[in-house]
Amino acid sequence: MARIPEAAWAQLTRCPVVFESADPPRAAVMAFWSKDAEALPDGVGRAGQLSVVLPSGADVRRRTVPAVRVPIADALPLLTRARNDPHAHPAAALWGAASLVALQLVARGRMVPGLSSGDVDAWRVGPLDAPDVERIRALAAAMPAEARAVPVEETSPIELLDAEQLVRSFLDAVADGMPRTAAAPQLTGGTLFAAPQPQRVQRLRSWADEIATGVDAGVRISFRVDVPDGDFKHGAFRAVVQVHSAADPALMTDAAELWRGYRGFGPRAQLDTIVAVRRAVRIWPLLDRLLQAKVPDQVMLADDDVIELLSAIGPQLATAGIDVHWPKGMTRQLSAKAVVGKRESPPSDVPAFFGGNSVLSFDWQLALGDDPLTEEEMDRLAEAHRPIVRLRDQWLLLDPALAQKARDRRLKPVTAIEALSAALTGTAYVDGMRVEVAATAWLDGLRERIKDPDAGAESVDAPAALAGTLRDYQLRGLRWLDRMTSLGFGACLADDMGLGKTITLIALHLHQRATADKVKPTLVVCPASLLGNWEREIQRFAPGTPVRRFHGTGRGLDQIDDGFVLTTYGTMRLDTERLSQVGWGLVVADEAQHVKNSTSSTARALRRIRADARIALTGTPVENNLSELWAILDWTTPGLLGTLRAFRGRWAKPIESGVDDGATAEQLAALVRPFLLRRKKSDPGIAPELPPKTETDMPVELTQEQAALYEAAVREAMAEITGSAGILRRGLVVKLLTSLKQICNHPAHYLKEQEPLLVGRSGKLELLDELHDTIISADGSVLVFTQYVAMARLLEQHLADRGVATQLL
Repeated sequence: MARIPEAAWAQLTRCPVVFESADPPRAAVMAFWSKDAEALPDGVGRAGQLSVVLPSGADVRRRTVPAVRVPIADALPLLTRARNDPHAHPAAALWGAASLVALQLVARGRMVPGLSSGDVDAWRVGPLDAPDVERIRALAAAMPAEARAVPVEETSPIELLDAEQLVRSFLDAVADGMPRTAAAPQLTGGTLFAAPQPQRVQRLRSWADEIATGVDAGVRISFRVDVPDGDFKHGAFRAVVQVHSAADPALMTDAAELWRGYRGFGPRAQLDTIVAVRRAVRIWPLLDRLLQAKVPDQVMLADDDVIELLSAIGPQLATAGIDVHWPKGMTRQLSAKAVVGKRESPPSDVPAFFGGNSVLSFDWQLALGDDPLTEEEMDRLAEAHRPIVRLRDQWLLLDPALAQKARDRRLKPVTAIEALSAALTGTAYVDGMRVEVAATAWLDGLRERIKDPDAGAESVDAPAALAGTLRDYQLRGLRWLDRMTSLGFGACLADDMGLGKTITLIALHLHQRATADKVKPTLVVCPASLLGNWEREIQRFAPGTPVRRFHGTGRGLDQIDDGFVLTTYGTMRLDTERLSQVGWGLVVADEAQHVKNSTSSTARALRRIRADARIALTGTPVENNLSELWAILDWTTPGLLGTLRAFRGRWAKPIESGVDDGATAEQLAALVRPFLLRRKKSDPGIAPELPPKTETDMPVELTQEQAALYEAAVREAMAEITGSAGILRRGLVVKLLTSLKQICNHPAHYLKEQEPLLVGRSGKLELLDELHDTIISADGSVLVFTQYVAMARLLEQHLADRGVATQLL
């Protein structure tokens, strides 16, 4: 496909355009024309002349105008853009709308093979349903004169081509070119209907005529299944052929009436009906009896035939556009869903129930409408020998699959956590198929209790031993953590940095200490850089609470029965055995993204440490892919998301690939929402509770050295950028921006000096010294951010020279 320059595209779409058909259709062209040759671009398409007719009052005559002919494949991108361009000529916009219709038909698979008038292999659009025909007729009615200005040859008086036929020919031309790619012959094993080169196959003419008859048919068929005289108990079923008009959906009659001379259909209606029945026979050979009859009006069905129609054949016929209509007096409202968690009462010890090896029943439950069937009614369905059954004073069509579910109601039992997972999502997999799931009363009640992590009616107040005040959202977090841990579940608190995850966890420990029958210690696993912060926060908000570091040489766990034990991920990995021998009340993984790789030695070690509940703290539960979310939640609440392989197949792959329509993502959200509390500083109800944030921009002048370096860097870089293009140009721009930022930091940073003199050379460094002195004099602390490690090293050296103690992360 040739790429047409943007300027040429703009010129072309402002000109009128006509469609010139060809044999084969894919060889057709769009002829852009104008009375003024200068309006047409040079070097695009094939320049030439075009004979057109434009009515002007009573004067209708042929005239020759300059034209540019563009192959249909190259013209499609132009036309599709022109339909929304307010400056495009109405003719170009019209053919743009037709292009969209053609592409939509191809995308729906509405294209069939056949032969052109010259016996060449060609695709065409079809079969067309009533809405398709309406769209084609609407396009034809809206076609401006300039879009069909080519006269029919040797006609007097002058005639123009029929607008609807022009649109149909255009659609066929688009369809004929779409499947013909370089890979198509390799995929199909031959060049026929795959290669762009014409393939003359006159031997297929009769086959092509039959296909064409079906595509151009003005009718389609359906089957009405009924029982003569309405004797559902003893009578036999029959399938009656109904004939529908493709152009007028309201026009319908039985095939028997059509053969008796029913008016309203075209003269080929009977032939078209036979062709349509022949297609149906390919799906269901039993219908061949219709073709053997003098009139293809009806065929008698045995019970086994009805069962086959209810199961496999019905959906296949529907896919081919052949509907099956069942008796109005017979309902198909039977449905089935899996019911999980049948118990007389909820478990007395919920944590033990969900933390142990408990299993729950998993059964099929059939319903008539929204009303579940009783066991006796399902027994009646299971014992039925016909595809119909009398139930609740009405006749029901019994789908074989539903009858099988009534016979084999018991499914493989599921674990307690699998049952909760099914209750939260409303779905589960049975024999590789996703099925709808309903939860029994007690399990549904548990689902309602935990489904919203930021709500709940628990009367949990801030513990009296907490030396601090919890903000409202922190108190809700405490209630959520207490709710989940008291039920034996784990949780992931994923608040933004600075929202108080640490104080919330400390409050949970103090609350459990005050309310539990037996006090147990809490283990906190965190990066080494956070050990001091945890220790200070515990001493600040929980004074008197024992806190011990399990880190470094001489570490021990003697007489650990209360308080906090702090350790690092590295130490935990080395001393897993000792840590796993303690009966922890809580195990907390701070910065839990450190164990997002479930196969790492750190993650495996963390899983071996037993606790009544596990809590993950992180601001980024998902950084790269959903498998990281699985790793965290499978540690906090094992089994909730299934195995990693199953999680990837059911959830991650559809969502991350972009093929999900949103339903899968919504179900995953419903599943993880109770176990993950994610809050941001910008959330309503949180921002007002935070202390005000003050931001001050302070402009800094460059030193004379910085200004000289800045000017030189710009001059040299612009000389390179001016003579570059593409990705090289973008790379040079990024390089320049990086250089300018480094110069603004400090000349030594840009020049990569090994033993630099730092004082007096950078305006930013002088401002830092001024701000630092001011903050330190007010007994404050300073946190300095830089995106460059090299600059951080320079700052570390500078502050050390001034006698300022620093820590570099």
